[in-house]
Amino acid sequence: MNSKLTPARLGFLSLVAAGAFAAATQSSLAGECPADLIVADSNMQTDMSAKGVTDTVIGAIDLANEAPMLDNRMFRLRRLEIEAGGVVPWHSHGERPAIIYIVSGEIVEHSSTCAVPILHRAGEVSLETHPVSHWWENVSGAPVVLLSADILHVEGDDKTM
Repeated sequence: MNSKLTPARLGFLSLVAAGAFAAATQSSLAGECPADLIVADSNMQTDMSAKGVTDTVIGAIDLANEAPMLDNRMFRLRRLEIEAGGVVPWHSHGERPAIIYIVSGEIVEHSSTCAVPILHRAGEVSLETHPVSHWWENVSGAPVVLLSADILHVEGDDKTM
């Protein structure tokens, strides 16, 4: 076999590399706000209440008994089912970091830190930290299932979302 790098082979390898780069770039942006559309505060708050969401706490740990001591905090894992057309209402993560895993379906997030809606698909993770306030909506025709792990301030107003 002739392993000489000819102009034709070099062109083919360049195309393969460009395609791999494009695929990697697209997949790394999945479920994230495009870098050029990140904003400080998009003020997308709504007064919409929860609709079509079943929110089941799977387990919780009272962090006051754990090290480090975190009085009035709970570490919990929830399973949320959002029906077609369902809404997880506007809420803040200023005091409640969370990690969301999309188990099935597709859901749109409207975030205070992004100028455009963010589409999340099954298998993706969303990191929700202190600058984020947002709401989610299921615009698909099928239910969406999420797993949510968060640290909740027990005395706060945001007990379910």
